[in-house]
Amino acid sequence: METPQPAAPGGTRAGAVAGRPGPDGTHGAAPWVVRWRSRLLDPVLALLLLVMGLVGTGPASDNQPGTVPPDGAAYAAVAVAALVVAVRRRWPRATLAVSALATAVYLVLGHAYGPILVAFFVAVYTVAAYLPVRPAALAAGPALAVLLVHMFFSAGAAPGLVGLVPGAAWVVVPFAVGVTVRLNRDAAARNRSEQARRLADEERLRVAQEVHDVVGHGLAAIHMQAEIALHLMPTQPERAESALTAISRTSKDALDELRVTLAVVRRGDDGGERSPAPGLAQVPALRDRLAGAGLPVTVEVSGEPRALPVAVDLAGYRVVQEALTNVLRHAGPATAAVRIRYAPAEVAVEVTDTGRGGAGVGRGVGGSGLAGMRERVTALGGSFDAGPAADGGFRVYASLPVEERS
Repeated sequence: METPQPAAPGGTRAGAVAGRPGPDGTHGAAPWVVRWRSRLLDPVLALLLLVMGLVGTGPASDNQPGTVPPDGAAYAAVAVAALVVAVRRRWPRATLAVSALATAVYLVLGHAYGPILVAFFVAVYTVAAYLPVRPAALAAGPALAVLLVHMFFSAGAAPGLVGLVPGAAWVVVPFAVGVTVRLNRDAAARNRSEQARRLADEERLRVAQEVHDVVGHGLAAIHMQAEIALHLMPTQPERAESALTAISRTSKDALDELRVTLAVVRRGDDGGERSPAPGLAQVPALRDRLAGAGLPVTVEVSGEPRALPVAVDLAGYRVVQEALTNVLRHAGPATAAVRIRYAPAEVAVEVTDTGRGGAGVGRGVGGSGLAGMRERVTALGGSFDAGPAADGGFRVYASLPVEERS
């Protein structure tokens, strides 16, 4: 049985390696599913085949003149071939070997083609469906040879060469069907594995973006306050002390937000209580922190503020946060204005400043911060624009649809 794979980030379980069956031939199925199938479905199938064999062998013989009527040995072979199916998933090779031997004995004794061949069909299918092609072929080949013995040695009428093709069909057809099923199952398992990897990669990128936004904003504010403190320390130590106090407060806020982000990542989707994600309602608090860092910011809200989808609310807040962080880093002495507009079908945020428009690496359209903002917005079906403002400074604008895109 496959060893269960470790849990993936977020609580999901990664799929087993596609195309690599365990000793019982399973392909990444959960252990309890394998046990349930093998302990219930296969025995039920074996009992159905047994009933079919006991009931149908006599009529099959009546419809095939020249065959030996079924006796105790015939029904014993039918019972063996049917009952061994109960362990077909656990021991597929052994099941095929026993079924092939019982079927060959039945046919060599001269009995008619009948329900026993259905049990043999199932055994061949199982080997092909639950083992790799090469081991399955190595098991099916001897089974075919054993089955064809009755073509030349039989207590009844031996079919001879004429019966080779229809006799071989009882191996070739279930083998082909089993291989096809197995290949389709392996392809589906690979698709699930690739999807799990893709989701994990997307989650890692999302977390990296969150950490970048939190840490980048905090460090930019701390850097600005440190520069102010160093400049004022020789001549105005009391104002330098105010800057150092702001550094302490900003660093604490950044650490708290980072701690919340990482705590959510660690908990994943286990249903634990999560701290609320930042949203546009926290923009005034962001403004106050930046005012302490030496960047005057005004906030203007139009329309009726309302609850937004979490992803939209967070994306809007991160756009404002990253845009103001860029002002701290690159605009020089400047002021900034944040405008938030609530409309029936969208919410729009705009951040403008009076600093050096387009100056600095991060201010250009190719800046990594702007790229992250654009990715956040477009992923939700919104629009994003950033560049030098017409009257100087820099402008960042994002429009987000209120309805989250699936």
